[in-house]
Amino acid sequence: MDLLVVVIIVVAALMGAAIVGYGIYYAYRRGLTSGEQQEKERQELAVQSAESQAAQILTEAEAEVQRQQLALREEEVKIRNDLDATRSRQRRDLDRSESRLRNRQEQIDKRVDQLESRERKLNQRESGLDNRATELEAAEQQRNDELQRVAQMTQDEAKELLLQEAEKNARLELARTIREVEAETQEIAERRAREIITLSVERIASEHVTEYSVSAVNLPSDEMKGRIIGRQGRNIRAIEQATGVDLVVDDTPEAILISSFDPVRREVARISLSKLVSDGRIHPARIEKEVERAQQEVNQVIQEAGEQALIETNTQGLHREIQRLLGRLKFRTSYGQNQYYHAIETAHLAAVIAEELHADVKTSRLGGLLHDLGKAVSHEIDGPHAIVGGEIAKRYGLNAKVVNCIASHHGEVEPESIEAVIVAAADAISGARPGARRESLEAYIKRVTALEDIANSFEGVNQTFAIQAGREIRVIVQPDEVDDLQVIELGKNIASKIEDNLEYPGQIRVTVIRETRAVAHAT
Repeated sequence: MDLLVVVIIVVAALMGAAIVGYGIYYAYRRGLTSGEQQEKERQELAVQSAESQAAQILTEAEAEVQRQQLALREEEVKIRNDLDATRSRQRRDLDRSESRLRNRQEQIDKRVDQLESRERKLNQRESGLDNRATELEAAEQQRNDELQRVAQMTQDEAKELLLQEAEKNARLELARTIREVEAETQEIAERRAREIITLSVERIASEHVTEYSVSAVNLPSDEMKGRIIGRQGRNIRAIEQATGVDLVVDDTPEAILISSFDPVRREVARISLSKLVSDGRIHPARIEKEVERAQQEVNQVIQEAGEQALIETNTQGLHREIQRLLGRLKFRTSYGQNQYYHAIETAHLAAVIAEELHADVKTSRLGGLLHDLGKAVSHEIDGPHAIVGGEIAKRYGLNAKVVNCIASHHGEVEPESIEAVIVAAADAISGARPGARRESLEAYIKRVTALEDIANSFEGVNQTFAIQAGREIRVIVQPDEVDDLQVIELGKNIASKIEDNLEYPGQIRVTVIRETRAVAHAT
């Protein structure tokens, strides 16, 4: 940059000198006069002065150029020295790196030598182990051959025998564990169940069964039978036609039997016939009038009974048709147990059990109240009363949980909630409590005999005894045909077959007994 400035100054000086010379030359060419000679000389002096100044400027410029060149040389020398120093430093660093790499390479070579030496040792040891394994295999084969010779059986036969023995021991251990767990679980469950059932039954006051159903009308005298029959049987035909029942007039003194599959019709006939007997005027027109009044009276009783059941169980708000069907149960019995009071009792029991188990009390109470709703129309609609009752409840808008409680309380449908199981348990408790139901001696004997026959039909059963009025059977098995594990399975199979083939109130307990006796004689 400084050199450029010097060059510009020199060029400017030369241009100034050229301009001055050109001016003098131009004046000379115009033929200046003698008077002007002095001016010429003066101008020449000026030119000389300018040339002198130009020469001085040129000299200074040359001196400046020399200084700049000297500075450039010094800068070049400095840069060269710096480059030499940098190159020397890099060379030293490179030398150190090369030295480290050589050391690293030497260490790697030593490590490789060590690894190769260890590998040779491992190969030698592996060869020794292979030889040792071969020797051990030979020794084991020799031992196995000796064992087979002594035991007089092959290895597969010994293995099969060992597996059979292990399986037998495992089965015995499994049976013992299952028996212990089931016994403990059963004890805990029975204790808790007894507490809940006892509490539930204690809180529910129910009457004992006193009669199956009202199926006879008392007469003041046998003469009244003739009046009821009427001339050529017109009166009895009118009663049977109006009520839909059959009147049985036999040798029973001072009584007429009423036969009908519909308990409501039987009740209408009983009320009508009682009023006709009390009044004494018996003829077809009077019969129709009394039957109509009796029907109205029974309908009123049914409606009031349904409403009263809702009040007693605190389940108001049901459809009037459901109330009517619930009231019809007042005239329906099962094993001598009135189904209306059975439904109310089941509702209370289900509510108590649900409260103890922290379940839905409202759903359990309603399911218990309506669980036998299908029995009110069981003579009109085909199918199990539980399924029919569930369809009726669904038709009149009850929720799915209540419908399932009704449909599943006899096992036709799988229970979908704990409330459904509670309703089934409450139904069993109400039917199995002392004094709840009764059955004829003939039916009782048939049921007990059927229980023993079912248990005796299984292989390995020696004797079967039905005890506790048919609520428990004890099965004695042959100990050499049935082991401990099969005892558990046999009890479950017998209970399952009883459930599939018999109808019975309450619950039947199956107890399977297996005992081994050893008898010795001392002489």
